Amino acid sequence: MLRHLDVATLRSEFPILAQEVNGRPLVYLDSAATAQKPRAVLDALLSYYQNDNANVHRGLYELARRATDAYEDARVRIAHFVGAADAHEIVWVRGSTEAINLVASSWGSANLCPGDEILVSILEHHSNIVPWQLAAQRSGARIRWLDIDDEGRLRLDQLDAALAGGRVRLVAIGHASNALGTIHPVAQVVARAHAAGALVLVDGAQGAPHLPIDVQALGCDFYTLSGHKMGAPMGIGALWARRDLLEAMPPYQGGGEMIDEVGPDMSTWAQVPHKFEAGTPNVGGAVAIAAAANWISGLGRAATLAHERALAEHALERLSAVAGLRLFGAHTADDRLAIFSFALDGVHPHDIATVLDAEGIAVRAGHHCAQRLMRRLGVAATTRASCWVYTLPEEIDRLAEGLESAKAMFG
Repeated sequence: MLRHLDVATLRSEFPILAQEVNGRPLVYLDSAATAQKPRAVLDALLSYYQNDNANVHRGLYELARRATDAYEDARVRIAHFVGAADAHEIVWVRGSTEAINLVASSWGSANLCPGDEILVSILEHHSNIVPWQLAAQRSGARIRWLDIDDEGRLRLDQLDAALAGGRVRLVAIGHASNALGTIHPVAQVVARAHAAGALVLVDGAQGAPHLPIDVQALGCDFYTLSGHKMGAPMGIGALWARRDLLEAMPPYQGGGEMIDEVGPDMSTWAQVPHKFEAGTPNVGGAVAIAAAANWISGLGRAATLAHERALAEHALERLSAVAGLRLFGAHTADDRLAIFSFALDGVHPHDIATVLDAEGIAVRAGHHCAQRLMRRLGVAATTRASCWVYTLPEEIDRLAEGLESAKAMFG
């Protein structure tokens, strides 16, 4: 039997949500930018710094042993969270942006040549575009673009056409769009790419908080996580990659921890994943992202996804009833997250956000680090409302009421 989330009770685990903003109860609808943190994560982070704070892998004293155990146990936890076969396939990074830069720099330098192609969807966050542009400039490869249909779904016919040319070495897509909430058919993309000899990197920044993840079932070659999108602190994330790829890739950065032997003219590298983890790591962040993964898993991924779908259905109904509102992306809840970008006739997105803030409603206005998508949609910016497990249907109702106020004010 499917569990149902008791969202009203669950919200008590998020202290920040209890406050008022401008005299109104806070409605936080910017979780795609950063998610709020449950007490389990806050407690884990505080406990580490209060009780176990020490540098890892070097010290022989008790605190160092405990810190190292916590750090490596967190790696095991994240490996389980994403369905990895081996915890050594998890590399700690600052977030999805650094993970993608690591792959683009390290794998790209070893594998991309003039004439090669990198296929990127126009839905991507800039962090899954710019690193590939830089890699293309360094290597002589070129970027090819995968378009979307009018409801924000990937054009798989264009995928097949691009792959048929035989030059695509890597396909870079998100698990889900940060701007439209579109959930991509990752397993289909991977199967087609692999059949053409291309690898696939999946930006999981929006996938990890919302969707069940099994990298082995997806079949992808690289998968990235951003901790702050899934209730962990900022500045921690993870790259999962197939171990054979990690073994073959050169180091991303040089320094302490990532070496085996340092000689006068050259050095040798530590085993993966430590080869990619130069310098003092964010141990507290690793402990906290593991706590976030445990907390999310404890809710039940089926239950959280059902809640997300119910929110999406409710929001689609309520927002569609606002006259003059143009909602971008899919108009059904089946293959989307509860992330909504929209435009309101005659009202600038920044003005919408300002009016809503006056009513205690936090949304985001701008291009959402997705300028290629904005151009495809024919707009410079949108307003975006994004939900997570703590979002209530009545908060969607307050959003719709706030939009009516903005329309009345500027109409």
